[in-house]
Amino acid sequence: MRARDRIALGLVGNFGALLFRGLYSSLAFDVEGVEHQEATWGTGEPVVFVTWHGRLIPLLYLYRGKGIVMLVSEHRDGEYLTRVGKALGYDAVRGSSTHGGFPALRDLVRKLRAGRSLAITPDGPQGPREKLKPGALQAARMTGAPVIPVMAGTPRAWWFEGWDSFMVPKPFARIRVAIGESRRVPRDCSLRDLEEHARALESQLHDLKARVDLPTAQRP
Repeated sequence: MRARDRIALGLVGNFGALLFRGLYSSLAFDVEGVEHQEATWGTGEPVVFVTWHGRLIPLLYLYRGKGIVMLVSEHRDGEYLTRVGKALGYDAVRGSSTHGGFPALRDLVRKLRAGRSLAITPDGPQGPREKLKPGALQAARMTGAPVIPVMAGTPRAWWFEGWDSFMVPKPFARIRVAIGESRRVPRDCSLRDLEEHARALESQLHDLKARVDLPTAQRP
């Protein structure tokens, strides 16, 4: 990467983080299910947070400054997210945990074993929307870390067209957040059992989404 590009990305990251904080300091959060993360993450145990790609933005603000490690794509838009995330107190692993992504999965496992928690959007980076890929569960199986599903929703948001129907809350929005029960994947889990865990986790994410979405919300 050229020096000019590095400088531009650095400016984008810092400005993006300032804009992010400025816009979203007005948000109000109603969070249910906190006890599920307190029973694991709250005791200092590293966990794997999962949410759908389109619901990431409000959670990125809610969990800022906690040293969580995000899995971010190697595309150029992933570089912007990495820079903004680092300015908000996140770390990043670049790549995919599934499609030819052994190096990324290896790095995620190392982070978990070092006591760092992860944030993964298991339908990213390019979909299909709200269809769970098994990378997060693989990292959990290899380390014993619990997987915690989290979902956010609000009727006061902009919805962007694209594969993920990306939600960006408007200033002063009230955000509903639902945290689900954690799940552990045994180290000796068979492929068939892993697929069962994936189906159950995907269903759990859909249920959480239904709970946080208001009937009046408008979306594509």
